[in-house]
Parts: sequence; structure tokens; C-alpha cells
Amino acid sequence: MNGGGESLLGRGPGGRLVRPAPPPAPPRDRFSPAGLRQMVRALARPRLSAFTPAWGCVIAALALSVLGVLSIHAVAPGEAARQVAFLCLGVIAATVATLLHYRILERLSPLLMVVVLLLLVLVLLPFVPESIVRPRNGARRWITLPFGFEFQPSELAKVAYVLLLAGYLTTRRHYRHFLGILVPVALTFVPMVLILKEPDLGTSLLFLPTLFAMLVAAGSRLHHLAIIGVIGIVLGGSTYPLLEPHQKERIHALVDHWTGTNATLHDEGFQGHVAMTLVGAGGATGLGGADGAILVQENHLPEDHNDMIFAVLTVRWGFLGALATWGLYLMLGVSVLLTAAQTSEPFGRLVVIGLGAMLFTQMVVNTGMTIGLLPITGMTLPFVSYGGSSLVSVWAMIGIILSVGLRWPQYLAREAEDFDTFEQEEA
Repeated sequence: MNGGGESLLGRGPGGRLVRPAPPPAPPRDRFSPAGLRQMVRALARPRLSAFTPAWGCVIAALALSVLGVLSIHAVAPGEAARQVAFLCLGVIAATVATLLHYRILERLSPLLMVVVLLLLVLVLLPFVPESIVRPRNGARRWITLPFGFEFQPSELAKVAYVLLLAGYLTTRRHYRHFLGILVPVALTFVPMVLILKEPDLGTSLLFLPTLFAMLVAAGSRLHHLAIIGVIGIVLGGSTYPLLEPHQKERIHALVDHWTGTNATLHDEGFQGHVAMTLVGAGGATGLGGADGAILVQENHLPEDHNDMIFAVLTVRWGFLGALATWGLYLMLGVSVLLTAAQTSEPFGRLVVIGLGAMLFTQMVVNTGMTIGLLPITGMTLPFVSYGGSSLVSVWAMIGIILSVGLRWPQYLAREAEDFDTFEQEEA
């Protein structure tokens, strides 16, 4: 018995009995089911990188927001303090959107769009009490929140629409054919019509350029988009009789300005005329804070801290201030394009393009109506105009763009679809 024990244990140095070391475990087969699952999890794990051109969007947005607070303070000091509070909320919204993986937003986009559409319907219902939906200047756009805050569902609709359309385009390819474009067009017209009924012509028009930008980025044929554009122009002309009277009058006022007549100068053309006068009065370098504020107040510019903030900005800092503002938006646009070019994952790429197109189009429309190139539509200037819903929503867009830029494509992610690739496949 002792001999059997000794044979099992063996003798070490000094004659002591020792237990032999266990044999080495066989290496795990990396091609076993468990090994393959571990490899897939490692490859599919998203990679983070702090070096992304999306930071250019953050810098431009922050500079524009500060410029907006200074411009608002020049004409409405009390509202400037509230704008700072809205800016803090916007930065918080951007931080949350950055920390949240953008692919989670893809899964939540259908639910988010349903909620947005219900809210857009809610503001249109005539029997909703004014304690919830308070009309303002004949428009029903705002939902009253506690503590005196108001929420504009159309601002959230812009974000939800881009997320939903990007998710749709990344799972289907028939939009490369003419009839396949009709489904994205239908998805676009649903929120557009509801927002137009509020009425809010300016915000509703933002959806069409965004749709075209995302379809081009997704790989739709350009001649199909041109045909859709022609059809849209024809249909838009045919729906002119359906516009509200004040919307028609604003178009007439723009035509009067172009033709040099003064028929609408003292009614619908008054706001645009005053805005253009103030833009010219700022000169090259501006008139200074106090002088500029007095000039704006004496001219009685409507919505001077909101829709017409660009006129106040040019009075305060002149043509150089306008160039600086446009330069910051150009910086934002270039950063968006670089972020999209860096992102080979299709959903993230389309989201960045869609949000960038939405922001840039809104800037063009707002500044265009201020300097007399476009009719007055009541659209805010992103990051600059006063407004909680607008400022929080545009900062949330920046957060989503940064979320895409910080997360490099997964190793096993589906590659982005390019227009050239589609042409080769269908040739």
C-alpha cells in the first residue's frame, strides 16, 4: 500500500514525497463554437477614437451659441439669461446623445417617430385646451410644459425623421429605382403635411433637401432624383392656392421687393424691409452694442431675438460679423462631410449627412429671408436664435454626429454602399 502511494506521489529532493505537477491543459481550440463566439464578440466590438472631425461641429456649434447669446443680450437682456439656461440643457442633451450608441437610436427610431407624429396631431386638435396647446399668432406649434416652458414637436420631428429614413435606406436597395423612391418620399410627406398645417411653412420645407441629400448619399440615381424634383416643383406650384393667406402675402412681398414696388411695404413686406435696412446699417464692422440695440428698437423689428436675429447680429458686428457667422456654418458643414467620409457604416453615414443637411438648409433659409433672397417663413437660425426647443434639438443633432464620429466602424460591420458600386452591380 505504501509502495503504491510512493509510486503515485514520487520523491523530491531530500527524499520527501511530492505530488507531481498536473499535465498542461490542452490549448482551447479557437475554431470550437466557444472560441468562434469569443472571436466574433471581439471583432464586432465597436472601436472608440477621440480623434474625429466631428469635434469641428462641436466647436462651431459652441461659437455660434455664444454669438447668439451676445446678440440676444443686445436687444433682450432678460431673454439672454434664459438662452444660457437653454444652452446648458442643449449641451446636456448633446452629451447624452454622444454617450448613447447611435445604433440604439436606429432601433428606437420607429417608436420615436410614432410619438412625434402623435404630438404633431395633438397640437392640431381644436378641442385640446389652451393650457396644453396655446395658439400664438394663429399658429398651433407649442405644447406647454411645467414651469412655463414650451416644447415644439416639429423640432423633435427633424431628428426622428433623419433617424427613421436612415434606418430605412440601410435595409433596402430598391430606392435605386424610380418607383422605389416613392416610399422615402411618402415617409417625408407625412411629417411635412402635419407641420405645414400648424402652419409652419419654413420647418416643413427643410425635409425635402434633407431627403435629397440622404438619397444621394445612399446611392440613388441622380436622374431619378431630378425627375422627382421636377414633379415636386409642379406639385408645389399647383398647391399654391392651398397656402394660408399670410403665406401668399409674404411671397407677394418678396416679388414686390425684387420688382422695386412698394405695394406691401407697410404690411407683409414691413418685416423684410426693416431687416434688410438693418443689415445695411451695420456697415463693415457694426455699430456697437448700445447703438445697435437702439437702432433695432427704433425700427421696431418684429421677432428681433428670434427669427430675425441675423439682422441684429449684422447691426452689432457688421458685414465682418456676418462673414464670421457664415464661416462657422461652413466649418460645421465641412466637419459633417469629413465625418461622413470617415464613417463606412451605412446607418451612421446617412444620419450624419441627414442632420448636416437639415442644419445647413435651415441656416440658408433663415439668412436668405433676412437679406431679401427668400420669403419670410418664420424659421430660426440654428444655435443663434432664441428658443429652448430649437437650441436643445440642434445640440442633440451635434451629439448624435459626435457619437457617430467617435465610434469607428466595427470590424464585421456592413460596408457603406456607394453610388459607383450600385452602378456596377446593375450594369
